[in-house]
Amino acid sequence: MDVKIKTALVSVSDKKGVVEFAKKLAGMGVKIISTGGTAKKLSEAGVEVAGIESVTGFPEMMNGRVKTLHPKIHGGLLGLRDKAEHTAAMDEHGIEPIDLVCVNLYPFEATIAKEGCTLEDAIENIDIGGPSMLRSAAKNNKFVTVVTNPDQYDKVIGEMEGNGGAVSEELRSDFARAAFGLTASYDAAISKYLTGRAKVEYPEKVSIALTKEKELRYGENPHQDAAWYKLAASDEMSVSSAKLMEADTQISFNNLLDTNAAFELVKEFSEPAAVVVKHLNPCGCAVDEDICEAYRKAYEGDVISAFGSIVALNRKVDSELARTIMESYSRFGKARGAGGFFAEVIIAPEFDKDAVEIIRTLKRWGSRVRLMETGPIDRSRIDCGEYDVRCVVGGFLLQRRDLVGWEPDVLKFPTKARPTDEQLEDLRIGWITAKHVKSNTIVLVKGRKVLGVGAGQMNRVESGLIAFKRAGDDAKGCAMASDAFFPFPDNVENAAKAGVAAIVQPGGSNKDDEVIACADKHGIAMVFTGKRHFKH
Repeated sequence: MDVKIKTALVSVSDKKGVVEFAKKLAGMGVKIISTGGTAKKLSEAGVEVAGIESVTGFPEMMNGRVKTLHPKIHGGLLGLRDKAEHTAAMDEHGIEPIDLVCVNLYPFEATIAKEGCTLEDAIENIDIGGPSMLRSAAKNNKFVTVVTNPDQYDKVIGEMEGNGGAVSEELRSDFARAAFGLTASYDAAISKYLTGRAKVEYPEKVSIALTKEKELRYGENPHQDAAWYKLAASDEMSVSSAKLMEADTQISFNNLLDTNAAFELVKEFSEPAAVVVKHLNPCGCAVDEDICEAYRKAYEGDVISAFGSIVALNRKVDSELARTIMESYSRFGKARGAGGFFAEVIIAPEFDKDAVEIIRTLKRWGSRVRLMETGPIDRSRIDCGEYDVRCVVGGFLLQRRDLVGWEPDVLKFPTKARPTDEQLEDLRIGWITAKHVKSNTIVLVKGRKVLGVGAGQMNRVESGLIAFKRAGDDAKGCAMASDAFFPFPDNVENAAKAGVAAIVQPGGSNKDDEVIACADKHGIAMVFTGKRHFKH
């Protein structure tokens, strides 16, 4: 059933496009009711407006806290026009039907994001009348059109212009669904803010507000549907806040997971660093004073796995770095008969225009490379209150993010040999890298470059053997990191055979004494961190 719009209530915080929208409504004979600042803006633009007080018979009061919470408003929204007792009540009490509500809410999230926001500021930006009107209108979408976003204006006007001033049942239903999504998201943001202030880690009810960024071609596999959603507000530099430099470029579910894994690791380093990720695990990671050299070392850590990978950098990509990336991939791609460059995504704080042109010009593997720009990395803006959410069938597991890095002040040195400054630096890089590798994890590092990674094995010995095989003779004199303690000395024995010089691990095993004795026997320096980094 189509419903002709005769009366509209317009009251918005975001006034983008509202004047044009109201003018078009008025041009089709629609009566406009409005409040406060919206009424003033429309009147100044020449739109005839009926103030809310002329409908309710009451002035706006209590600094605007009470203006639309009135039976003449909600009766006009909720009344069923095909039910005699409803229309009789409306006639008896002089309630005018309202056919369209255009409301967007007080900017609560923008307010709490401001530096110095007080509780009073936040409370005053909790909208009450807006959500109430949206819910009333959405509930009665059989007769009422509810508009919550400037992006919806053209759809409404388009239908009205082509349909004698009426809006279709399909559009009303679709907009009602969106309205309930908006109010749910809005309440979730308020709940999160108040929960954080109360320092409640895990409240009785948790709502996570997400906004759809885009639908994806498919999920992990072609037979799975997928979409990308973002948290409504986050100041942290991340994959979700990054700009995909070509808006029409397709990016996949797996691309996003891998890019997140790469960028979260490269964010850990303050000095120039590069990370190469394949299937959620870093196959290359390196640190250097020069970002081009850091990239070369990261790429050379495992050139086979680097083909078709994700590249993450924590410095701007200039023309020199762009050429270094493209030429490294092209050389190896040609050697394999692949025809040149092939990386799925390059993510970095910034790309020079010349760098983008070099990447576009030198690639020889179609147009599949995606460039994502995050802006400068600021670790002080990490959202410590954000949950790490994992799915189980029928529910979710919530935990706080693992934000623990290298903690020099709590390290213990239980062996006779002490690591040199150079070894300690390699242990740091290995420990941070291990945090981002699937357990069980062994990472080998030398010269601030990851040489080998053993990831995701069912026992730590197998992970070590994989890492030693990857590193080969380069393992001699390297540093080794383990994400969890050694339950037996066998990992240390294998490390000694490979030529490992220093090991970092959490410690805490019942057999720590045997593990330490084994390290002492082989002259290996060992460091205990006291914390582990399981990543399931």
